[in-house]
Amino acid sequence: MMTRMKLKTGDMVKVLRGKNAGKTGKVSQALPQLNAVVVDGVNVTIRHLRSQKRGEKGQRVEFFAPISVANLAFICPKCQKPTRVGYHLSTGENGNTVKSRQCKKCKETF
Repeated sequence: MMTRMKLKTGDMVKVLRGKNAGKTGKVSQALPQLNAVVVDGVNVTIRHLRSQKRGEKGQRVEFFAPISVANLAFICPKCQKPTRVGYHLSTGENGNTVKSRQCKKCKETF
C-alpha cells in the first residue's frame, strides 16, 4: 500500500534520526515508490566502481542516498521551524476547490 508523500522537490527538511540527525537540506528528488527522498548534503554514500578496461584504476563515487520520509521533518518557509504538513481546502477564483499544503504550527499555506 502506497501512501501519499507530503514532501516535494525543493522543500527544506531537517533530519530527525540516524547518523545525520540535526542536519538540514533541500529535497532534490522524491521517490514515492520507496517512500523516501534524496536530500542535498545529507546521507553521503560512497560506491566503489570497478575499472572498465584492464590497466585502468577503479573509482570511488560519492552520492546522496535516499532517506525515509519518516526520519524527516518539513521546515516551514515562514516560521523556519520543523513541523508537520497538513492540507487546506479553499475556493479558487473560478469557484472550484483548491487543495494546498499548510504548516501545522503557524497555519501558513504554501
